[in-house]
Amino acid sequence: MWKGRFAQDTSSLVQQFGESISYDWRLYPHDVAGSIAHARAQREAGLLDASEFSAIEAGLKEILADIEAGRFEFKTSLEDIHMNIEAELTRRIGPAGAKLHTARSRNDQVATDTRLYCRAEIDGLLASISGLQGALLDRAEKYAATFVPGYTHLQRGQPVTVGHHLLAYVEMLERDKGRLADARKRLNVSPLGSGALAGSTINLNRHAIAAELGFGSVTTNSMDAIADRDYIAETLFAIGLCGVHLSRLSEDLILWCSAEFGFVIFSDAHTTGSSLMPQKKNPDVCELTRGKTGRLVGNLMNLLVAVKGLPLTYNRDLQEDKPPLFDSIDTLKLILAVNTEMIAAMEIREERCLAAASDPMLLATDLADWLVKQGIPFRHAHELVGKAVAEAIATGTPLDQLDLTKIDPAYTDDAKSVFNLQRALAARSNPGAPSIDNVKSEIARWRS
Repeated sequence: MWKGRFAQDTSSLVQQFGESISYDWRLYPHDVAGSIAHARAQREAGLLDASEFSAIEAGLKEILADIEAGRFEFKTSLEDIHMNIEAELTRRIGPAGAKLHTARSRNDQVATDTRLYCRAEIDGLLASISGLQGALLDRAEKYAATFVPGYTHLQRGQPVTVGHHLLAYVEMLERDKGRLADARKRLNVSPLGSGALAGSTINLNRHAIAAELGFGSVTTNSMDAIADRDYIAETLFAIGLCGVHLSRLSEDLILWCSAEFGFVIFSDAHTTGSSLMPQKKNPDVCELTRGKTGRLVGNLMNLLVAVKGLPLTYNRDLQEDKPPLFDSIDTLKLILAVNTEMIAAMEIREERCLAAASDPMLLATDLADWLVKQGIPFRHAHELVGKAVAEAIATGTPLDQLDLTKIDPAYTDDAKSVFNLQRALAARSNPGAPSIDNVKSEIARWRS
């Protein structure tokens, strides 16, 4: 590429150190699409005649077919996907191929390719996240009325249902989709035509190129267009936070399938055994999801650190944007697929859930609410229930079997009416609360 300026060949070590074709080869469909759109603009500007454009377009499509069929040989000496395709095109069609790079740089070329790549992959991720939401909805619907303790500090707090619990993750995933969709809107801007950093004296129709590639608009500052990697950072952040949500789901399920909780049964197809302990059934999918989230967060940090000290515009450091991007997308795609399959096959042990949710201590707050309804200020009601709880613990008596009237005159015999799990859940009917009717209504809303 630069033989006119340099007298020596590039060191083989430098070639090995600087090549990116080992990973950026996957940009090939976007590189071909961008090159065809660029060539079409060249033809309209009179830089190519009809036969030259036809040769370029046909040659690029042949190369695309060869890559997809596994017949294309990528060469490290050509550094990246852009030069591998361009060099092969020129070899196949002759001088017309050497005209293709007129009025563009690898700088605006790679910025275009990575935007197209992110756009396509985000579309796939949005569909995959919806698939996992669907699996969660199926389980939530099946167990909409299955009582289970809700926890704070990993201590039993108040009763909810399994359906309500799983719908919390549907909510989280919807926010993840919103962030990815928002990032997609911002990245859908074409930088092609920005050149190395200052455009070109050969002005092609940037808007026509952008329209052909499906971009909504063109960038308005050539320096920013070349230096910008915000769209990758945003994508990695959205992916990382989605991973964090899935890691939290994994932790819930890891606890729930333990003998101590016993709420969940995973299928044999989604668990592993032990090489030593014959009785073991391990939730490896959940544990690996939790572990791989570290990679997703690390990939975001990788990019931010690489970009943080760069002056405008292009610096070779930016080549390091793609490995974390590719890894995060590949990782999240696999996480979503395997978790969707696992959740769809997951069974809830309803009798264990009910036994845990039947702990009368879970309705201690309801007892305080009952006192409030009798005219007792909440702080005093809280104290009175605290005394009842202390008495229950000290005497080993279940809270719902205490003679509450002996603790304080504020209690009457009616206080024990609080200790009805079905009634307690039904009373939680405010929007967002876990009454069974609310849960079923939310499931219907999500389905819609």
